[in-house]
Amino acid sequence: MYEKHLMICGATGCLSSGSAKVQQALEDELAKRGLKEKFRLVMSGCPGFCEVGPIIVIYPDEVFYCRLKPGDIPELVEKHLLGGEVIERLLYKGPDVDAPARFYDTIPFYQKQKFNVLHNSGIIDPENIDEYIMRGGYRAFSRALKMEPMEVINEVKKSGLRGRGGAGFPTGLKWEFTYRAAGDKKYVVCNADEGDPGAFMDRSILEGDPHAVLEGMLIAARAIGSDEGYIYCRAEYPLAIKRLKTAIAQAEEYGLVGENILGYGVNFKFNIKEGAGAFVCGEETALLASIEGKRGMPRPRPPFPANSGLWGKPTCINNVETYANIPLIVREGGVEEYVKIGTEGSKGTKVFALAGKIRNTGLCEVPMGITLREIIFDIGGGIKGGREFKAVQAGGPSGGCIPAEQLDLPVDYDSLTQAGAIMGSGGLVVMDDRTCMVDLARYFLSFTQKESCGKCIPCREGTKRMLEILERITEGRGEPDDLDRLQELASSIKDSALCGLGQTCPNPVLSTIRYFRHEYEEHINEKFCRAGVCKPLFEYTIDPELCNGCTRCARICPVKAISGERKETHVIDPEICTRCGSCVERCRQEAIKVTPVRREADVSH
Repeated sequence: MYEKHLMICGATGCLSSGSAKVQQALEDELAKRGLKEKFRLVMSGCPGFCEVGPIIVIYPDEVFYCRLKPGDIPELVEKHLLGGEVIERLLYKGPDVDAPARFYDTIPFYQKQKFNVLHNSGIIDPENIDEYIMRGGYRAFSRALKMEPMEVINEVKKSGLRGRGGAGFPTGLKWEFTYRAAGDKKYVVCNADEGDPGAFMDRSILEGDPHAVLEGMLIAARAIGSDEGYIYCRAEYPLAIKRLKTAIAQAEEYGLVGENILGYGVNFKFNIKEGAGAFVCGEETALLASIEGKRGMPRPRPPFPANSGLWGKPTCINNVETYANIPLIVREGGVEEYVKIGTEGSKGTKVFALAGKIRNTGLCEVPMGITLREIIFDIGGGIKGGREFKAVQAGGPSGGCIPAEQLDLPVDYDSLTQAGAIMGSGGLVVMDDRTCMVDLARYFLSFTQKESCGKCIPCREGTKRMLEILERITEGRGEPDDLDRLQELASSIKDSALCGLGQTCPNPVLSTIRYFRHEYEEHINEKFCRAGVCKPLFEYTIDPELCNGCTRCARICPVKAISGERKETHVIDPEICTRCGSCVERCRQEAIKVTPVRREADVSH
């Protein structure tokens, strides 16, 4: 019998900030003191608050320690585990709390969240099926085995669950199409090919609660009449794949996977297919082609995968988060509780990855209908360095940018679409006032253009032409007609591209023109980038009224472009300056300004 359970965040985020070293230091300290039998250590899933990792949560004390280092461990063992004293210096501290916060319910990051999909992550050992079962796991699957397929499908339809992978198609309807499709063999496929920059929702679910995804797929198999499934997971997620394989083996051992499951005459087996990192394989028909051993390229639809999918057989394909919602819906009384959350057209919760210029980077799960302001400022803690919020990119590289005046927009499928963005898989990249929206559109279009499979001309050639125009604009060679050209090309690509990648990739360009047209016009007409990002369009100068001669900028400049004596105004040589921005970051007086490049036409008089 353990006295305490120490849940160490063992997800990729905390591992990257050193949680494995913290775990090793804790194991060594407990072994040295002969305490390994008294305290249980678990490398758990992600508790969400990546910004303050490594994290350890101690139960039953309910104490949340963060930003841990191996050197903190002897004190933690001596004072807390043996002495019962809470170590205040290791608790969460920040501008949003008056005193060190002891547990989840006192940390602002968690207070507006609603944990459905993530209710086990950070709470259980993801590699122990018993802990999943003790939290109600596989009860929904057991119930589904006693139901008729259409009974299961009707519950999913009643829940209003929409696919969490992108377009938000009704999940129950997709299942019904697959159930009614004629075929002697049917497949269930999980899309875990999470390729959006700044997105890590699916990875975290698989790392923290893999059995929830397996159970969702098993319920889908029961509903459509399938005996085989594939999980298509990108190879860059080795920890997720490891925990999936462990979970499948445990489920097989418990008779939940395999032949004659729980004596109901139902058979099912899982296969894991590791993707090679092609973004286009997030599109369902390209993903299916990749599983078949072909090049990952989309095909025209119809026929849709529900009728002709994997190897020409009816196939039900959903993403990780969609399947993780299913056990919550199908369990006894689950659908009645599920529909209480969210909006009329968007039920349940949504998991988002918070990235960019936000103070609290991490993973959050919120009820549909919450506003962007609440996510970014109440949960995310606002903008780093106290700077001004400018926009948020919602929906990944194919999403759109939403400006500050729309901060009170409710987060649901319909509202985001009307604003020119999409829900997508759930990435939110936050930008401050130092972001150039033209360059941002160029970056995301560059990503999708490189990731285009090249099969259809609108996507292959159209995105290339759009990118060339954006590159010209950011280099100071833009023309007044360029905005019209961009919008015409975008409209043509959206209307004629073969798959979702091409149909949505113009969104960042269209949304930034819609909300930040003045920045495009400034780049084109004045040849100036006010954000100081497009290097050919600006130079740095030092305001003599603000410079106090501290020499910090001169000392940090990598090319020695800044000169001046201590306590005297400094000067930047524009011929040497590489516009790296190091001096701007270093200057405490905010004396370094972004100014238009001096051109011959400007100084001839």
